[in-house]
Order: sequence, then structure tokens, then C-alpha cells
Amino acid sequence: MTYQKATFLFAGIMTLLSVALTQFVHPNFLYFTLFIGVNMMQFSISKFCPASWAFKKLGLKSDCDNLTQQKL
Repeated sequence: MTYQKATFLFAGIMTLLSVALTQFVHPNFLYFTLFIGVNMMQFSISKFCPASWAFKKLGLKSDCDNLTQQKL
């Protein structure tokens, strides 16, 4: 798995988790959902995402790295 795919998977899981928490635990978890959305929007502008940085530090490769290895 690449860090790009891991980042999208993480964002999806966190969004679904925050919606479930809002529904079943407390309505204020809606702010968690808003935080996730704002973080995704700021990534589209600044190209910085803390989750993708963490996945890179964990050793996940880029999509480009995987394509280069497949051509060899």
C-alpha cells in the first residue's frame, strides 16, 4: 500500500467514525467531522497533510516509487 492510498483510507475511516460518534454518542462530535473536512481542504491548497507525513515516516512508499520499481 502506498502512503497516498493509506491517507485516503485513513480520511474515509475517520469521517465515518466521526459521523457514527455524532449519531450514537454526542452531537458535538460533528466538530470532529468538520475538522476532517477542513484538513482535507487545506491539503488541496497547501499540499501538506499530517497523516501522509506520518505514513511516509512509517515507511510507506509513493505511487511513483511503485511504478518505477514495476518498470525495472
